Amino acid sequence: MNLISALANSYEALVEQYPEDIWLVSHVKKQAHIEVAVDLQGRLIPSLTKLLEGNEAKTLIPVTESSANRSGTKIAPHPLCEELSYIAKDLPNLKQKKYDAYMKQLNDWCNSEYSTPKLLAIRSYLEKGTVFKDLSELFELPIKFRNEAGKNTPIKVDKTFIRWAVVAPKILDTSTQSDKEIIESWQGYESRFGSSNFCFITGENTRCATRHPRFLRSSGDGAKIISSNDEDGFTYSGRFTNDMQATGLSYFESQKAHNALRCLIEKQGIKIAQKKKEPLTYLAWATKGQNLLDLFEPDFSDLNSLLEIANNVDHSKDLGRFYAEKLRQYFQGFKVNSQLSDNDQISLVGLDAATKGRMGILYYRETIAKKLLARLEQWQGDLGWQQRIKINEQWQWVYGAPSLYRVLDGVYGDVLKSADTLKKNLITRLYPCIVEGKPIPKDIMESAFHRAINRVAYKSDQTWLWLQNLGIACSLIKGFYTRNNKKEYLMALQQDNTSRDYLFGRLLAVANKVEKVALSKSEANRLTTAERFMTQFVNRPASTWLNISNALVPYQQRLFNNYQGYDNATKALFSQIHSMFKSDDFISNQKLGPEFLLGFHNQMMWLETNKVEKGQWVKEVSAEQTTESQEETV
Repeated sequence: MNLISALANSYEALVEQYPEDIWLVSHVKKQAHIEVAVDLQGRLIPSLTKLLEGNEAKTLIPVTESSANRSGTKIAPHPLCEELSYIAKDLPNLKQKKYDAYMKQLNDWCNSEYSTPKLLAIRSYLEKGTVFKDLSELFELPIKFRNEAGKNTPIKVDKTFIRWAVVAPKILDTSTQSDKEIIESWQGYESRFGSSNFCFITGENTRCATRHPRFLRSSGDGAKIISSNDEDGFTYSGRFTNDMQATGLSYFESQKAHNALRCLIEKQGIKIAQKKKEPLTYLAWATKGQNLLDLFEPDFSDLNSLLEIANNVDHSKDLGRFYAEKLRQYFQGFKVNSQLSDNDQISLVGLDAATKGRMGILYYRETIAKKLLARLEQWQGDLGWQQRIKINEQWQWVYGAPSLYRVLDGVYGDVLKSADTLKKNLITRLYPCIVEGKPIPKDIMESAFHRAINRVAYKSDQTWLWLQNLGIACSLIKGFYTRNNKKEYLMALQQDNTSRDYLFGRLLAVANKVEKVALSKSEANRLTTAERFMTQFVNRPASTWLNISNALVPYQQRLFNNYQGYDNATKALFSQIHSMFKSDDFISNQKLGPEFLLGFHNQMMWLETNKVEKGQWVKEVSAEQTTESQEETV
């Protein structure tokens, strides 16, 4: 009930924010096919009667609780706008019961205190019984409906949906769907129906809903959050005496909540496609209507300082503090620009249909703006690492945590395209890591690690993808150790880190760079020995390093002949790293852990942003040199 209450409380703010898009109480939006125009005397106006197409066809229509949920052969007429099978008395093969039910309902409305001139005009026209004849003379039935995508779809005659326009000299708005008088007239008239029961939301005895809305994620979505079938079977047998004891919910609260949810999903929802199913949907919203960041792929384009770091980075220093300070500034600015107060309520929900008629709530949490922004900042801080991202058609190294979409790709890649259950499970487990600060699951981190070290699995033109997944894996590893072991890793090369895994990672990065520099232009696209043996190196580091170092000898000789200063500098770097190993660590074949990848990536980035002058390593002096050396060759 917390979810329903939060949605109902958001309704009024959404009406102000999206007046043209949100459904109103006792109304739904449908696709109309023909607009029939009449005057106040109920006479047809052929020149203004027209076929509808595209976006113009979307029509807000009044509904009853039964008609909003009708399906199959059930007779439950909408009160005003309807299919020809309900309103055309002269329709061939007319089902009289449908027409009679429609006219009785319309007559009751017209004869009530809520009647309006437009309603009376429409009734006068319908009583003539010439709807089918009139439309047949104006249009070729069956019609073809042209949707927003420009596709023409044949519509059966009896399924042709009619909306109304009433034209008169003093009537400015001829439509019925946007006429405030008709909308309020129906809401007032319809509110008289239904029995009074206890509402779990308001705590009052009021009219309670017996059927709850559907079409929450799309026009074809029949799944409901609250089931309407509580009259038979074993839904509540033995526990309650009637269905209202199970889900007593005010009709108006139900309408507000479902209409708010539908609008929020359309405007702010994150939809993850699934085969043969409605999309998996996640949503975060502020009750007062303020905009929030996209939690799956936040837009940090305003965080220019972070984007600029990559080309001017000094990998001899830890940028963590500077990065953290920029994050704090960004989130503080976002809070101010979004007009969020610290204690504004934020709701987060994940939805998926268990069956075609039942919607499951995968995740629901309530928090306040201050806590949510703190968690998002924490995610960026704990998983902050160099990420390979394409900006303005150029690949760049950017500091930040990977988005949830990128994490999914980094962990399983194309496998997820045909594995909906796996995708859903991953999202369900990772989402709380972002919004609640929960630890990174070990198996997810390890999957990303193993995918990143399997360099030979990437084609020659997929170096960009490997570098992208390398950054993602490092982020997950850093986040895992930060949140599980409370061990922090710097965002720069740790010259004093004597961890065996980290040092072996550094060694492999230097070996990789030496061979890359020594390769001729004709050989530049082939994998280095270090890249080809990366997985084997992780499994058996000591013996594999012997093979790699032996294979490196001719490339070192080539460097000695052509770039003697660089050769001396890299050999000195090898010696420095060797000297940091603890006794027996270097000759042990014990499998390396994920920290290996952090050492590899840190050393790789350090080598990309440093050069050799007079046999000594110095910082690159220009961003252009760094960019050139970072073309997809490591």
